[in-house]
Amino acid sequence: MLSEIDTRPFATAPKAFNLAGHVLARAATLDKPALTILHPDHDETLTYAELLRLTQGCASALLTLGLTPGDRILLRFGNTLAFPILYLGAIWAGLVPVPTSAALTQGEITKLAALVAPNLIAAEPGISLPDHPARVISPDLSAWATLPPADLHEGDPNREAYIVFTSGTSGTPMAVSHAHRAILARQAMHQHWEGLTEQDRLLHAGALNWTYTLGTGLLDPWTLGATALIPAAGTPPAALPALMARAGATILAAAPGVYRQLLRADLPPLPHLRHGLSAGESLPQALRAEWRSRTGTDLHEALGMSECSTYLSGSPSRPAPEGTAGYPQPGRHIAILDDTGQPVPRGEPGELAVSTADPGLMRRYLGHPPPHGAWFRTGDAAVMAEDGAITHLGRKDDLLNAGGFRVSPSEIEAAFHDLPGLSACVATQVEPSPGTTIIALFYEAPCAIDEALLRQCAEKALARWKQPRHYQRLATLPRTATGKLIRKALATQYRRPE
Repeated sequence: MLSEIDTRPFATAPKAFNLAGHVLARAATLDKPALTILHPDHDETLTYAELLRLTQGCASALLTLGLTPGDRILLRFGNTLAFPILYLGAIWAGLVPVPTSAALTQGEITKLAALVAPNLIAAEPGISLPDHPARVISPDLSAWATLPPADLHEGDPNREAYIVFTSGTSGTPMAVSHAHRAILARQAMHQHWEGLTEQDRLLHAGALNWTYTLGTGLLDPWTLGATALIPAAGTPPAALPALMARAGATILAAAPGVYRQLLRADLPPLPHLRHGLSAGESLPQALRAEWRSRTGTDLHEALGMSECSTYLSGSPSRPAPEGTAGYPQPGRHIAILDDTGQPVPRGEPGELAVSTADPGLMRRYLGHPPPHGAWFRTGDAAVMAEDGAITHLGRKDDLLNAGGFRVSPSEIEAAFHDLPGLSACVATQVEPSPGTTIIALFYEAPCAIDEALLRQCAEKALARWKQPRHYQRLATLPRTATGKLIRKALATQYRRPE
């Protein structure tokens, strides 16, 4: 049996379609909060009626500046109410928002602005701006609330709706152009990953500009009529349980690192929580097991990317088998391919690929042609079980070579998950001498951990040829703006033992 699953088709978009109109289709009929920004001592809340009115007013304000459909707007915001209003308002008017991380420096955002050539920059005070000639505006929610609503700009569902940037784990981040139709690919996630209903209150712990937060934390709840909860900028993970309890959060969405920090804190009972969602990096099985033991709720992982959002996952109705990332979501056509582009037999590793006909797949990278051929190869190594469950082995170019065998770095890293004092770790290859490579484990901890203890962990869980030959502590592991670990940056930090 080959590693290929095809459960198409998705619902097709009408000939005249708008992403923001789809997300807010029910807003006028809902008398409830749409979004709450959670601060330590107060909350900022928008009802659905207010969200719709501000979105339409923002669209009117942008059009009065002389912008025309297809023009791009660079967004420079933190976790504030203005961000989602500008994002949806731009799309409502047929404009193209480009969300970016508020943490980027002037030099970094200048490079990204050069890639997308924005016609306008919208920013809040205190966030670095690019060296770019486009006009800069500040949000004015009170003024937008008084403007007449703009007409919804409908058109070809394949036209550009928004642009996001890849995380840049290798090389320069790339600008990813997405179509209005991309929102339709998220329909399968609501049941087959998130377990999301209109009654839920979903708290996402990430920054609003992150595609994981933007999709799972905002667009999905609003499409179904649920309430989105977002911690204010700078909220530490240790403060999340109190915010969750106060807000009555029923679903928590975060990266594995946040769950790890919550478990190491004094985690109180969370009576409203039904389950958690995990994405952004691989979820270690030991972390999932500990979360279940401590909270009585499960974690459901999804695998995706900036170019295609999530396309396989576990869910409350079909939890992922132990050690796997889950199953392809209904409506998807995916395969695990060999180097010639053919599906491998189930049980054999290969490269995960998504059909280029998937509505959630990007239009293209800016400056590059659209994806062509039958498959978009993701760069992720994986293996499909007989029942269709998929185990993620890491990035294909991150796989390690140990004694002639290919080893997943995540398998090595999982062996050290429960070690006291270790916050995070990364397994990679280093070259102690020309032509000689070994597996090394770089770990983040406040102080050095006895190497004998590290080796005991490895010997307990790993075959000899998988065990690291070098251990090195770093005060902080290199990460992207969204918190993903950057493996390739570690080679330059390798120190030969004295």
